[in-house]
Amino acid sequence: MKLWIVVLHIVLVGTNLWATAHFQDDPTEDNEFAEFEDFEEEKPIVENVPKSEQPMPQFEDEDKDGNFEEDKESIEDVDNEFEHFKDREEFEGLDMNGGSADAKVQEPTLVITKVPLHLHARWNAFYLEILMIAGLLVYFINYIAGKSKNYRIADNWYNDHRQILSENFSLVGDTGKSNDEGSINGLIKESESQYSIYCSGRVGCDCLLIELKLIKRQDLVALLSHLVRPQNDQAHLRIELAKDESDNFVLAVAGKRTAMHLSKDMADISVYCPERRSGQKFNLPAGFYVMSEISEATSAILDSRVFQAFNKYGQYIDYIHISDQYSGPKQQEDTNQLTMPEVKRVLLVGINISIKGRLNTNDNQDKVRPLLQLTFYLLDKLRRFRLSKEGKSKTDKNRQKVEEAFLKTTHAARAEAASARREERRRVEKERILQEEDPDKQRKWEEKEQRRLAKKRAPRMKQLKVKAL
Repeated sequence: MKLWIVVLHIVLVGTNLWATAHFQDDPTEDNEFAEFEDFEEEKPIVENVPKSEQPMPQFEDEDKDGNFEEDKESIEDVDNEFEHFKDREEFEGLDMNGGSADAKVQEPTLVITKVPLHLHARWNAFYLEILMIAGLLVYFINYIAGKSKNYRIADNWYNDHRQILSENFSLVGDTGKSNDEGSINGLIKESESQYSIYCSGRVGCDCLLIELKLIKRQDLVALLSHLVRPQNDQAHLRIELAKDESDNFVLAVAGKRTAMHLSKDMADISVYCPERRSGQKFNLPAGFYVMSEISEATSAILDSRVFQAFNKYGQYIDYIHISDQYSGPKQQEDTNQLTMPEVKRVLLVGINISIKGRLNTNDNQDKVRPLLQLTFYLLDKLRRFRLSKEGKSKTDKNRQKVEEAFLKTTHAARAEAASARREERRRVEKERILQEEDPDKQRKWEEKEQRRLAKKRAPRMKQLKVKAL
């Protein structure tokens, strides 16, 4: 059964192929674009012939009746659309024959200049960078050298005077703190140009603080300014006296420049002894000035031994300042300050370690060493010296006048502060009464407050007493 179906299928397919091959007369009937293929084959090939000489295309006879005129009109419309391209005014400088007016001008040729590679530049092109690098290098070298030199100066000074300090104080270089930052064998480093030494354990004084203020050799700018305005390496000695170890007076002896600074900036000297007197009147070398509160103290302190030290080591002495009212530099006037500044009894001595910026030699160190002994001699003398009754009363009156002047200047501020304290107490009392929730206490407190306000608002009247006849 299956065999007959396959034979029948083969016969039908063969019959279909034979009918298709013999009964299709025109193979182009199903080709819709056949007429255009004939037209393309009949189109003549024209090469390099101007438009005016090219023949018009020939159309078939069936188009001569109606379609030919329509095609002609469409061709004319296309020509009108592109007619503006033939206007000479529209395109200036254009050759209508197909070339440009500037076509004959030869195009410029591009010339590439040979520039040498920037590999071997001259050093003068980087002079600013070179100067900056050289300046930084010099600054860091000077910083390291100046830092080490200042440390050597401070260490040598401490080692040279350590024996004298040990003879007069039981503790040298001990601040009483277990961990002192920057402390090296008792020499405390405050900065690269400032070192301090702390001593204690002597009768008549609380402590001795020695500050070595050296030239800022680690700072190149400060070192250059030192060439214009020379400075000296200095040692500042500050001895804080016990409360009842000396009488009340202020005395200062200093060079010209330092004396101007003390009388202008230090609070105690500017108040108690602003007048500067020449040191020659007191048998001191020229160039020193004396600022004293009372002449009795001046003649007692400046004795023959002190005169001898000034005459022999005058160039190494910067100042000597004795005061029982020392409060540091003068502060700006502050109306909010209600109490007198805290004062201390001090003996201040300034010594020049170097002269004209040069470190002293060992011989000069031997000359400077007796100035420490002079400081301890003044300390012992202050403990023994006592003013007379007239001098003591005079100094007490001076201090009373200063206190009264201070109270007058701060009267308004103190009154305002007292009023603020009273208002604060009333506010606290009112909050306490309100928290108790007792109406009787609250009513009594309000009545009391009303009476106080009424009394405060009432005008004040003066009472005149008339004596009976």
